Amino acid sequence: MVIVSRTGLDVASVERIVRTALDEDLGTPPRDVTSEATIPADQTDTADLVARAPGVVAGLTVAAQVFAVTSGGRATFEQRVADGAAVVRGDVLATVSGPTRALLTAERTALNLLCRMSGVATHARRWADVLAGTKATVLDTRKTTPGLRELEKYAVRAGGGTNKRMGLYDVAMIKDNHKLAAGSITAAYERVRAAFPDVPVQVEVTTVDEAVEAVAAGADFLLCDNMRPGLLREVVERVGDRAELEATGNLTLETAAEYAATGVDYLSVGGLTHSSPIMDIAMDLRAR
Repeated sequence: MVIVSRTGLDVASVERIVRTALDEDLGTPPRDVTSEATIPADQTDTADLVARAPGVVAGLTVAAQVFAVTSGGRATFEQRVADGAAVVRGDVLATVSGPTRALLTAERTALNLLCRMSGVATHARRWADVLAGTKATVLDTRKTTPGLRELEKYAVRAGGGTNKRMGLYDVAMIKDNHKLAAGSITAAYERVRAAFPDVPVQVEVTTVDEAVEAVAAGADFLLCDNMRPGLLREVVERVGDRAELEATGNLTLETAAEYAATGVDYLSVGGLTHSSPIMDIAMDLRAR
């Protein structure tokens, strides 16, 4: 099975991403010159993270980690909704209390990550809703923001989508250049299987003949690249239940149902991670 099954975020990855993002914002030596100049070191406050637009939330635990780092663990973070929840403008997503300087230092980094992840989750939910009631599931791809793959793929899951492979290490994908370099689909598949017998293998195909050849070689997961619905139906008829089938290439929300109706198992959409707009979320400091 090619699909990666992960139920949560990797703690080490989140900490690395958060500290890298904060380093980018605070410089060397780390400092927030505005907050340090205007706010007493011992002042404390409470702020709300508030949705400024409707959408699906993802990344609240990541935002919490940002506040934990800037406050040295002194901030308290109360999550008001769960990741994956649909919210509307004005909903309070979380409440954070602690040293005021730390809250304001964390604000932009926390919101950058939270808005990005929630935007991806919102986009993924639109695809999941369109495919509801069909056999097909929406998949993400490796077209992620460098350094943020763990977070963006988590956000896809929060929105109702499914992760494909995390990287080049966990699933072998034989694409056009691999086929050309090896001489054929069969040769490429046999080499991968011999070198990595326990790694799942997916084969990219562009014609019915290639699909038949790949399955005959032993492939049980095919990526059907840039095939129109009629051609996909023919692949489904020829391959049957011998392989899982993924449609990819120029898919849109408007055409998703048509592609799902062909009988494929998955629709992969790079736009889930490379083209999702952010969800607008703000941090509002409560009046003293």
